[in-house]
Amino acid sequence: MSTNPTPLAFGNFYHIYNRGNNHEDVFIQERNYAYFVELWWKHTYQIAETYTYCLLKNHFHAVIFIKSKEDLAGLTKTKEPSQYFANFFNAYTRGVNIAAGRSGALFERPFERIPVMDELYLMRLIVYIHQNPQKHKFVNDFRDWNHSSYHELIENIPTRLQRSKVMKLFGSSQDFIKIHQELQPLPDFNSEDYQ
Repeated sequence: MSTNPTPLAFGNFYHIYNRGNNHEDVFIQERNYAYFVELWWKHTYQIAETYTYCLLKNHFHAVIFIKSKEDLAGLTKTKEPSQYFANFFNAYTRGVNIAAGRSGALFERPFERIPVMDELYLMRLIVYIHQNPQKHKFVNDFRDWNHSSYHELIENIPTRLQRSKVMKLFGSSQDFIKIHQELQPLPDFNSEDYQ
């Protein structure tokens, strides 16, 4: 993990990811997945747009866009962007610790963030994140994993994800599905085996 991570800057895309402290599971019970998503929206919606995510047993990935300062002008008090995510991690850890009868850190610190600077990389990253459960052999087909944004993006259901922006990036929902099926899974985005 990085000791001095890049600060989250307004108006930029990021690949956000983190894993359990000492490689422990961060989703201990099945209900933890829904709890994670609920708290994610509660703590991040003001500061960030979420494009995609995938939750695995001991780690997660997300693509976010930190809103511009202009978009945040209506907020009475704006914190540094990373503080919203720190608050999220603390809230989730507190809830899981109480439910599981455990104590101490649940996630590694600090959480990882990689700036996403071009559209092609952004598209490959979205596919990589959705294919992650297959890459780690949790399922034979990434479409069978229930804890990612893949189905939420392609189905006509209410969502807080940036569905229209994601589909515009890929061209259409048909292109989105086709590219996910045709692109081979990529190796991890850093040299460390993130598992």
